[in-house]
Amino acid sequence: MNKPSGQPAQRMSQGLRLAARPIRIGAGIPLKPDRRTPVWTDIAAAAEGLAQREPLLKPRLQSLILAHDNLGAGVAAVLARRLGGADLEEAPLRDLFLQLADEDFAEKVAADLRAVRERDPAGGDELHVLLNFKGFQALQTYRIAHALWQEGRTELAHALSNQASIVFAVDIHPAARIGTGVMFDHGTGIVIGETTVIEDNVSLLQNVTLGGTGKEHGDRHPKIRSGVMIGAGAKILGNIEVGTMSKIAAGSVVLHPVPPHTTVAGVPARVVRRHHDDSCPSVEMDQRI
Repeated sequence: MNKPSGQPAQRMSQGLRLAARPIRIGAGIPLKPDRRTPVWTDIAAAAEGLAQREPLLKPRLQSLILAHDNLGAGVAAVLARRLGGADLEEAPLRDLFLQLADEDFAEKVAADLRAVRERDPAGGDELHVLLNFKGFQALQTYRIAHALWQEGRTELAHALSNQASIVFAVDIHPAARIGTGVMFDHGTGIVIGETTVIEDNVSLLQNVTLGGTGKEHGDRHPKIRSGVMIGAGAKILGNIEVGTMSKIAAGSVVLHPVPPHTTVAGVPARVVRRHHDDSCPSVEMDQRI
């Protein structure tokens, strides 16, 4: 086993123990106009500049960004445009999303935007992430579907999740529990099962599966603790814990619990490295073993 290595990163919060209590999309506090808050001010300013540089995009920017006064409303417009179709029309979807996009939802969106900006060198500004990153859009769609699930509107939650799977190629069960500051890099092929828990400050790459091991019922999916990075194509199967600040190497198949502050790799995965305590893989995004 190799000795600890890698550049130390600022210690991240251990995050919420999400298995202990459900995550709610918000407490029902309506959004107030927040165009002057930093994140929405930046997005609106970027949209105005882009509309001048690229006239072809001006109608899109006007309807999805510049016509709105807060982050929640902008996200609702973007998601409704992406998900709307013949049997789920854009306008009713947008109205539904607006009903659920309270202040707590906007805070989660802002945290996810920051995560992409800080961790993805191709991320660009917040406007680019909001309009063009399907992993980010899929995650925000999940947040709305999860709120519907908690309200007992399970059929609508499933319908929305299914539409998101078709549009974004990301399949998240609406009952899963996902924290904030989470990044789905690329997003394509990510599958997250019903009883999965993902804590704060986690990064997943494309084609990651957080699944079960068979036909058992009950609590049967992984628990991903804070600061974890899961590499492209990794499969984590069963009700096992992936410890805080750990890394799952690309292509690994994880069938057993992963200790905190370690890297696992292989099929089946085994521990190949131990990290410094202040190394946070989800922020460092170092794909090497």
